[in-house]
Amino acid sequence: MNMSGPLSNVRVVDFSRVLAGPLCARTLLDLGAEVIKIEPPRPDVSRFAHPAKPGMSGYYAQQNAGKRNVSIDLNAEGAREIALRLCDTADVIVENFRAGTLASFGLDYQTIASRNPRVIYASITGYGQGGPWRSRMAYAPTVQAESGFTSNSLRHYGGDLSAERTDSLSHADVYTGLQAAIAILAALQSREKSGKGQYIDVAMAATLMAVNERAHVDLGDFDLGDEPTILGATDCPFFTGPGGERFTVATSMVWSLTFPNYLRAMRRADLADDPRFATAALRKQNLDALHAIIQTWMLTFADMAALDAQFDEAKIAMGEIRSIEHLATTDWSSYWGAVQEVSDRNGGTYRLPGRPWHFSQDDLTPIGDPALRGEHNRDVCTELGFSEEEISAMVESGALVAPSAATRWS
Repeated sequence: MNMSGPLSNVRVVDFSRVLAGPLCARTLLDLGAEVIKIEPPRPDVSRFAHPAKPGMSGYYAQQNAGKRNVSIDLNAEGAREIALRLCDTADVIVENFRAGTLASFGLDYQTIASRNPRVIYASITGYGQGGPWRSRMAYAPTVQAESGFTSNSLRHYGGDLSAERTDSLSHADVYTGLQAAIAILAALQSREKSGKGQYIDVAMAATLMAVNERAHVDLGDFDLGDEPTILGATDCPFFTGPGGERFTVATSMVWSLTFPNYLRAMRRADLADDPRFATAALRKQNLDALHAIIQTWMLTFADMAALDAQFDEAKIAMGEIRSIEHLATTDWSSYWGAVQEVSDRNGGTYRLPGRPWHFSQDDLTPIGDPALRGEHNRDVCTELGFSEEEISAMVESGALVAPSAATRWS
């Protein structure tokens, strides 16, 4: 594989499926690593996510584009030897099964490290490899519920627990995949000094606590007074622009430190003396009136660019509410390379997010196409030293699963 980028000398063996693990491995791939995904006969369920084109979903393509793919049945004789030989060549192993699953196949860290002491082995689970919750099933919505994310969202929307709403995005998976990638990068750096690999235990619940920038509010003993502490209507208000655009502002109208920013932007220092707005508590009580004053002022501008310029002068950030499709049409998206196309393996293409970084010294390999299940079986096994006869025998035994578009469960 002719990979380029900061991790171009790193090989990752990816046993994971769906999201947290695949996103972790995809991040390493985007940084230049070679990633070989191990997929069982019953494929990664995300291949069948909606919406999809024949043979492959966009969801699967987004998390697995560019990875090589080997399909093996670990229950079949000879399959474990393929996996072990592949792990012998790995710098990094990523898996996100329930605790102990790969150990049941003799592919645990201790076994792999006894053969490959430089390997870095990252396991992603909901609640960690030990402790009372180690065996619990874990998906993003349930971990988000357990770790304060859902309750914070409900509080943001007014605290109505009866609404029973959860977020549409899998924050627990995405954040944990990124945290796992960070830990792997740190372990690779540590290996440069020690020459030794190590095991990394990553928990989704712990990740959501770690990335919650307001966790200290719930964990601490604070006199909150009348200042807002939770993001909501008072902290990030929504407005209508002079051309009918909807946008939000990342500055509270209520908070005492930021209310003066609005006065500077509007050239309305007199509002500081308005008894309705004298304190945070009063501004919150008279929020509708304050919002109406600001909204009326905004409609006096010729366009959003002029309004943005005056807000920028007052150190207020604003952002138009765009769809992903809309953002992809902007000049910024074109400049950054925010959208890239890959093959859908059926004559068409998928448009996927580009990379979030530009490096001054490293050129990143273009995003590759998503592989069919088992597409690289023969190539990878040949690289591992298996003969043509051995490869054919493993196909016959079912250890190697024939390449397939996997349009349905097999």
